[in-house]
Amino acid sequence: MTLSGKLPQASNDTGPESQLADALSDERRFRMLVDAVIDYAIYMLDPSGLVVSWNAGAERFKGYTAEEVIGRHFSRFYTPEDRVAGVPARALRTADQEGKFEGEGWRVRKDGSRYWAHVVIDPIRSPTGGLVGFAKVTRDLSERQAVEKSLLQSQEEFRLLVQSVTDYAIFMLDTEGRVSNWNAGAQRIKGYRPEEIIGQHFSRFYTDEDRANDEPRKALDTAARQGRYEKEGWRIRKDGTRFWANVVIDPIRAPDGTLLGFAKVTRDITERREAQEQLERTRETLFRAQKMEAIGRLTGGVAHDFNNLLTAVIGSLELLHKRVGGDARASSLIDNALQAAHRGATLTQRMLAFARGQELRPEPVDLPTLVRGMTELLQRTLGTIVTVETRFPLVLGQVLADPNQLEMSLLNLAVNARDAMPRGGPLTIAAREETVHGTDAIGLKPGRYVLLSVIDSGEGMDAETLRRATEPFFTTKGVGKGTGLGLSMVHGMAEQLGGQLTLESAPGAGTTATIWLPILEQRQPLPPMREVPPTSPQPLLPLSILSVDDDPQVLLNTAAMLEDLGHRVATASSARQALEKLAEGEEFDLVITDHAMPTMTGAQLVEEIRRHWPDLPVLLATAFVDLPLGLAADVPKIAKPYFQHQLAHAVAAVMPSWPRVSGPSASDEE
Repeated sequence: MTLSGKLPQASNDTGPESQLADALSDERRFRMLVDAVIDYAIYMLDPSGLVVSWNAGAERFKGYTAEEVIGRHFSRFYTPEDRVAGVPARALRTADQEGKFEGEGWRVRKDGSRYWAHVVIDPIRSPTGGLVGFAKVTRDLSERQAVEKSLLQSQEEFRLLVQSVTDYAIFMLDTEGRVSNWNAGAQRIKGYRPEEIIGQHFSRFYTDEDRANDEPRKALDTAARQGRYEKEGWRIRKDGTRFWANVVIDPIRAPDGTLLGFAKVTRDITERREAQEQLERTRETLFRAQKMEAIGRLTGGVAHDFNNLLTAVIGSLELLHKRVGGDARASSLIDNALQAAHRGATLTQRMLAFARGQELRPEPVDLPTLVRGMTELLQRTLGTIVTVETRFPLVLGQVLADPNQLEMSLLNLAVNARDAMPRGGPLTIAAREETVHGTDAIGLKPGRYVLLSVIDSGEGMDAETLRRATEPFFTTKGVGKGTGLGLSMVHGMAEQLGGQLTLESAPGAGTTATIWLPILEQRQPLPPMREVPPTSPQPLLPLSILSVDDDPQVLLNTAAMLEDLGHRVATASSARQALEKLAEGEEFDLVITDHAMPTMTGAQLVEEIRRHWPDLPVLLATAFVDLPLGLAADVPKIAKPYFQHQLAHAVAAVMPSWPRVSGPSASDEE
């Protein structure tokens, strides 16, 4: 209600009339004060709840003027639901009986809109204690309630957000490190349900080693001191399995800086770590393969040049041996030189094996049968202090391999194992099948493989020795006790057959050398490359032979050996020069050519001869097998270095219909 009129002046008169005037003046001031308040609805009710006064704040909140609402029951400000529930009457009863009513709830304006109100009702009593009415103060809290509702909604949305995250474990810790909440990601990653883990200390997620090093406490101390802790490491799930985790811990502080706890976010990055490790292994494998390929090319080139030197040396020594006659001392020296040349030839074969340039004669091989067949050889070679044991499954697939080379590889591995066990011990040869899905870390193609392993209980190798073990000429044996080509040869043979050699070793734990060989799905041996048959034919009538080689020493030596066999020989130092001689019309019965020549190879020369002189036989001299497809299978070959009797056999095999000399062979006339 609005107060109007002029306020009386204060009087110094203390009589009854003056006191009444002062009281009226105070009441007017109070009414003016109440009426001036616009942020609160302040009004009076009679004992039955009828409105008896109304201030400006009430008019602003509720929309009623004083004339519209005085004398009306205050229940009209309540919602229909509250009126039906008797809330207005209960509020007055509470104020009367308990001296005060206070509460919050929805109220209704004149226009029907609702607002959230905070209500206080106090009883007004006479000096004798009788109930005169009620003082009611209402505050519009709609804005605050909207803010609180928005805050609660935001908190709920955040809670739902955190709960819905399944790729991260997000949870809180109290200041002591006990878990205080738990999201779905934490349950998925760590395996604990909320009721199992809330209240437990987070150190249970750490490994025994980390707990012994007090890592959980250090993590919380770092987060509290530096404002953040982040680290990767092994963590433990409920079932005891380990996973590699990225962990971030942040401190949670009150506005005044007091530490309230910690927010902890954990991510399972096991797959990422494994992918990184796989990538590193792949890179290491690629680097090693490139390195070995480069070394292989170098080794193959050295072996080729060494073969040429040995060819010249062996041929010259053989021819010289025929001319020394009965000089026993000279013959002994030449024989000694020839034995050294033999050893040199064996060395070049091992070098070519590493370079995957040796000639293999693959055929179906049953590994248990092959191993049983060489058991006596192994035991005799290894000595009595080594016990050979074998472990094979009842059923094992066949492999396509060169039996002689495979036996030599096994013997090499067995000798290495014996040397690693100076006091002797068991040596196990075992085999099993394994399937490779996709390209694996060691570069094998998908498919089924037989793993042939030689296992010793010897000294083992450290990581650096293991890394270099298959490099050519690398050896840990003393001077003169090894060439360093044994494992290189096995490595090259396995790769040439489509497999791989792997080594597993650690100091004091022995070594396991495993040859991976593809399983032969069909029992149809591949056709071996044509080889000169080991016959001893009668000497041929003289042939007219064109010898082609870019190495003058080999060319001279080959011509001398052929002439010594009774043939007429013309020479050419290149394929082009040979073609020129043929084009000039010179007639030859046979062409013997080297393969590895500059500008035009022996294989290319063979193709030109077949195109223009298809009836002219050709013998290819080489130690390599990397010949063009379609040529390797049907061109006659002789492997360098060769002896005179091997050359005679090769020429005879290429010329099966050429007339022979009757009587003893040339080799018998010495």
